[in-house]
Amino acid sequence: MRGYFIAGNWKMHKTCAEAVALAQELVRELRGGPHTYMIAPSFTALDAVGKVLRGSNVLLGAQDVSSEEWGAHTGEVSVLQLEDLGVQVVIVGHSERRHGRGENDKLINQKVRRVLESGLRVILCVGERLQEYEAGCTCEVVGTQVRAGMADVCESLMHNVTVAYEPVWAIGTGKTATPAQANAVHAHIRSVVCEMYGAAIAEALCIQYGGSMKAENARALLAEEHIDGGLIGGASLEAASFVPIARSV
Repeated sequence: MRGYFIAGNWKMHKTCAEAVALAQELVRELRGGPHTYMIAPSFTALDAVGKVLRGSNVLLGAQDVSSEEWGAHTGEVSVLQLEDLGVQVVIVGHSERRHGRGENDKLINQKVRRVLESGLRVILCVGERLQEYEAGCTCEVVGTQVRAGMADVCESLMHNVTVAYEPVWAIGTGKTATPAQANAVHAHIRSVVCEMYGAAIAEALCIQYGGSMKAENARALLAEEHIDGGLIGGASLEAASFVPIARSV
C-alpha cells in the first residue's frame, strides 16, 4: 500500500534564521505523524535546517542539483555536496527550472540519474503549460516528460523515485485542477510507468500533486485513488498553512 508523502518546497524564501524557526515548528507539529514529510529550504539554509531535522520524521530536501559530479562548474551544487549536508531527497525538473531556466528533458534526466545513482531519493516534476492544457495535450506532454525523465533509470532504483504532477497553469495562480482532473493525469502517469517498468513498480510509485494544494482542497485531492501526496509551494511557508495539509489524511 502506498503511503502519503507531503513535501514543502520553500523556493527562494526565508533567511537562514527564518528557515530554522519554521523547521523547528514543523518538527514539533509533525512529530509522530503517520506519513512521510519533507521540506526543501534554499541551499543557504540546508545545513542549519538539516541540524534541526536530525532525528525527526521530517526529511531534508534540496530544490535542485547539478547534473555534473564535480569540478569547475561555477554556481552549481553537486549531489555529493548535498549528501554531505544530509540531504535525503532532491527535487528535479520543477516547472520554474524547466520553463524559467530553460532546462530540457535531457538535462533533467541526467540530474535524475545522478541523484538516484548516489543513493538519494528524487522527486521528478512533470506538468503542462496553459496553452498545452487548453489544446488538450496534457497526457501527451506529461507522458513525454515521464518517459524522458526516467530514461535509463534502473528498475532497482525505482523505489527511490517520486513523481510530482504540477499543472503549470495552476502554480502560484490560485487555480487548481479538480480532484477528478488531477486524478486522471496521475492515473495516466501510472500507466506510463507500468509500460516502462511493469505493474508492480507502477502501483508502488508515489505520485504527488503540485498545483496549488492548500488546506481547503487537500482532503478532496488526497482522497483520490492515484494522488499520494503533495509538493506544496506557497502553503508550505507557514506552519499554520502546511500542517493542516499534512493532517488532512
